[in-house]
Amino acid sequence: MTDQTRFFLSQNDLPKFWYNIHADSPVPPAPVLHPGTKEPVTPDFLSVLFPMELILQEISTERYIQIPEEVREIYRLYRPTPLVRAIRLEKALGTPAHIYYKYEGESPVGSHKPNTAIAQAFYNKAAGTKALTTETGAGQWGTSLAMACNFFGIDLEVYMVKVSYNQKPYRRIFMETYGAQVYASPTDRTNYGRSLLDLDPDNNGSLGIAISEAVEVAATSGGTKKYSLGSVLNHVLMHQTVIGEEALKQMDLAGEYPDVVIGCVGGGSNFAGIAYPFLRENLKNGQRTRLLAVEPTATPSLTKGAYTFDYGDTAQMAPIVKMHTLGHTFMPPGIHAGGLRYHGMAPSLSALYDAGLVEAIAVQQTATFEAAIQFTKTEGFLPAPESSHAIRAAIDEALDAKAKGEKRTILFNLSGHGHFDMMAYQSYLNNELIDYEYPTGAIQEALKDLPQVALPA
Repeated sequence: MTDQTRFFLSQNDLPKFWYNIHADSPVPPAPVLHPGTKEPVTPDFLSVLFPMELILQEISTERYIQIPEEVREIYRLYRPTPLVRAIRLEKALGTPAHIYYKYEGESPVGSHKPNTAIAQAFYNKAAGTKALTTETGAGQWGTSLAMACNFFGIDLEVYMVKVSYNQKPYRRIFMETYGAQVYASPTDRTNYGRSLLDLDPDNNGSLGIAISEAVEVAATSGGTKKYSLGSVLNHVLMHQTVIGEEALKQMDLAGEYPDVVIGCVGGGSNFAGIAYPFLRENLKNGQRTRLLAVEPTATPSLTKGAYTFDYGDTAQMAPIVKMHTLGHTFMPPGIHAGGLRYHGMAPSLSALYDAGLVEAIAVQQTATFEAAIQFTKTEGFLPAPESSHAIRAAIDEALDAKAKGEKRTILFNLSGHGHFDMMAYQSYLNNELIDYEYPTGAIQEALKDLPQVALPA
């Protein structure tokens, strides 16, 4: 252990490989199914949406996938990102615990999302893709892909969940600055969007709906557009593992090793990015780090959802995957953590949680903002509402260590800044935010619409 508070790697330490959890996971991946036939999908079906290189990464069981030099060149704009020891927060809590955070807000767009956006844009460009479609919740993913598409000369359409479109106008402007076209979903641009607006013109949207619209546009484009996803799928989570690979080296510089690694979860990429390399060390090298995923009580897919096969989107156009889900018809409340409103969870993370290799908790919105304010007042950085879920859990871990008189090393992923989330902070400071725990009855109702899947024995 040193007296340093910030730990930097040189650009020579920039990871050269992404880590693929499928190589070491004791849980074999469940098949991905066609939304119509409910048979295992073929590469031909997936190629309507994705370039072949990403399809091959999705199904790969190789432990390491080499990062193309063109991708690493852009990573060098902001990577490696710093590891910071939160000493002022520790003192404020009076805890014997040591708290570290990996700060992904160093990226040009202020979040971890470029780690996969740059990779996906590169592979699409190499495959000749001229235009992409995508969805976004809080806007961090849409902004990241807009930047990446700008770098590689690819057009982009973004379907932004309407409640976030209205809550976070500066994210929309940021995307448009990079040249993206941004639409409030549901829109009148797609058959599915129009059908929803006919039923409810004031529909606030959901990530599931926005995915449906982006998928519909790509699938009906006659091959002129591909689709890009910011979380959930294995290749997306794999691209994020540069976070954990760097953190392993930085914890070594700090002279400590984490007892617990924490990340917020919506679709799973943020958490997987920091946690999967540490899980590898648990599985392969005898480490015993706890891995804690933190979600909102308003969208509790891990802690309350069913582990079963479900559609990846609301319109039942995306593939069926086995995951922890609240049901694809789930309509989330308008909480300010817009990036955590997805109805499901990454299949690989769901399987690991089901096997007991990962822990999960759900936290309330006001407690999350309380933790964010405490972090800002002590450490100075203003975190995104999504990242603040991890801060809440880290503070609770530190207080638990204090109560038990234990030394404990805590590492969490601060996956983005909150500079475009000031309306959310204003609502909290004005005592206008409310806590919301999604009703069990509503979850059970949504789960009635799960696809009926019969797998061979």
